[in-house]
Amino acid sequence: MIKRADLPAVMTGITTTLAGIGVARFAYTPLLPELIQAGWFGDSQAVYLGAANLLGYLIGALSAHRLSEQLPLRALLGICFIAIAMSFMLCAAPASFAWFFVWRLIAGACGAILMVVGPATVLTRTPQERRAVVGAFVFTGIGLGALLSALVVPLLIEVSLTATWLTLGALVLLVGLICDRNLWRLAESSLQTAIRLNRSETQKAGVGLAILLVMAAYAMDAIGFVPHTVFWVDYLAREQHLGTEVASIQWAVFGVGAACGPLLVGWVAQRLGWQHGLTLAFIAKALAVGLPLLSIALVSRTLSSFIVGAMVPGVVALTSGRIAELVGPAEHKRYWGYATAIFAIAQAGSGYAMSALYGVWGSYYFLFYTGSAVLALGAMLIVFSHFMAAKPACTTN
Repeated sequence: MIKRADLPAVMTGITTTLAGIGVARFAYTPLLPELIQAGWFGDSQAVYLGAANLLGYLIGALSAHRLSEQLPLRALLGICFIAIAMSFMLCAAPASFAWFFVWRLIAGACGAILMVVGPATVLTRTPQERRAVVGAFVFTGIGLGALLSALVVPLLIEVSLTATWLTLGALVLLVGLICDRNLWRLAESSLQTAIRLNRSETQKAGVGLAILLVMAAYAMDAIGFVPHTVFWVDYLAREQHLGTEVASIQWAVFGVGAACGPLLVGWVAQRLGWQHGLTLAFIAKALAVGLPLLSIALVSRTLSSFIVGAMVPGVVALTSGRIAELVGPAEHKRYWGYATAIFAIAQAGSGYAMSALYGVWGSYYFLFYTGSAVLALGAMLIVFSHFMAAKPACTTN
């Protein structure tokens, strides 16, 4: 359970992941079919706007560590929150494809910076014995953002698309203020003490083939979750002819799962460890992504929505924890940045590739098959990484 002393770090992590992916990314998913139906963009254009966010995420992931070393932490995070808010507010009226593309790109880049710097900041300020609990709670922001977007976006769309974009922008600003307040409460002296302690742990951690395999598996996760996080609502609403209302309910189920996922994997990590928990998460996610291939009935699609939703932040939390376990918390930000960049490359590439395949096939069906197969490969890489980590690691003096 979370203790009072954990709250500033937990709230800092939750707000950065909530805005970074929960709103900046997931809020666009239920908006996609509405943009098409309202005539703002055609089918292909709307899909490529979703992919623009993935490209921005890559740019942000590659630059996050360097920027965090050059800019004050509160200033960097503040800029990101403001930029994401503007990306919604300045797209509140119909405009050119290029205008929307640029702002979706900016939202993706700033979201990635929040996702790298926020959790890394939390880990360096958290005692070793509290990291499994606190580290898992940090990523509940992803699920909360998806849940909020699932509940709020359909209601706002009933008013207008403009009101939806403006409200989401205001929400990001509010979340940013909460983050800044909690970041301020984390004393600099506590951070320096944590870093010194964590550096002593880093000397015991070896970085070899195991960490490379974990990162490769994380890239597989980036490919495997694209069908649900980008195309799921549109697939149900238009391709399966279930309508926007039914599809929005499924996105809400996805959000509930995403909110529960980090808490579930935190419990699993405490009992089974980061390694075994990560393996189970990949297997569960592979099965859930492939479930729509067997049936799109109510039970099947609801299970798929919930499990994939739970495992989206769950895999992120477990991967982050496993990386910290391998390299030590002091080096976590650097390697977590590398992992996020690799994730972003795979995500951006698969996002554009799947968008192109949709244009060729005119169907999302085979994208779910691809996602499930790739996640199964990721599970195998995690298993192999366990054996590599068991080998003696080189240490530095």
